[in-house]
Amino acid sequence: MTPNDAAPVEANGVRLCVQTFGSPADPTVLLISGAASPMDGWDAGFCARLAAGGRHVVRYDQRDTGRSVATPAGAPDYTFSDLIADAVGLLDALDVDRAHLVGISMGGAVAQCVAVTHPERVATLTLVSTSPAGPTGSELPPPSERMRAAFADPAPEPDWSDRAAVIGYLVEGERLFTGSSPFDEEAARETSGRIVDRTTNIEAAMKNHFVLREAEKPVTVRLADVTAPTLVLHGTQDPLFPLDHARALAEGIPDARLVVLEGVGHQAPPARVWDTVVPAVLRHTHPEDRS
Repeated sequence: MTPNDAAPVEANGVRLCVQTFGSPADPTVLLISGAASPMDGWDAGFCARLAAGGRHVVRYDQRDTGRSVATPAGAPDYTFSDLIADAVGLLDALDVDRAHLVGISMGGAVAQCVAVTHPERVATLTLVSTSPAGPTGSELPPPSERMRAAFADPAPEPDWSDRAAVIGYLVEGERLFTGSSPFDEEAARETSGRIVDRTTNIEAAMKNHFVLREAEKPVTVRLADVTAPTLVLHGTQDPLFPLDHARALAEGIPDARLVVLEGVGHQAPPARVWDTVVPAVLRHTHPEDRS
């Protein structure tokens, strides 16, 4: 399925870069990326597979990533609540009344918040490699030992003006989050190069989502209040959110269903599991097929 060209859209008062696959007449699937990740985090081939199944697939650069609005590195002028409002504003800009939200990592938290604050806009919810956005009543396991070690002693920042150095920095960051399957460095390097080349401010993209502050009380998410039919997709080797995070989502959201992806880490579904993930998402987003 040939995608439309990425283009700027005015949504929630800011410029967001958007790309669509498939026909707007089909049900819309809105893909919400994780922290510091532009739309490229959702592989174009994955989007095309969903579109070939009769879905209007929308991926976009969140603020400070890709070609969307950029703010100074380390000093974002928005809050997490603005990212929630951006997703709803994007649906408004595209004239979409209700969409199937698919969120990964931080994007999964955004999707949960939209499902609670704007339930009328959410047809279904698919949560990928993420964690509950609210209290669960029990303690969830911490990141893996290697992940905690990396957080304690992070890699030095590259020279953000040096394309090759930044690409290497992104590749090594992605390697850290990958599961037990062999790491495809060539593919990671190609994707990272594309990200660097199309990002307005790569330093801001890598930093700003991690320093967001709330100007007011953030959305309170009670999983029991999520009314959208929910699918949870999670890898067995996720080093950031171990599998119990996914189990908490599946147990806390009424009638949610968990699909476990063997050997997958904290990452968008790699091509080797598309034959499992794509049919699962298509079934989930088609009421007659959902079970």
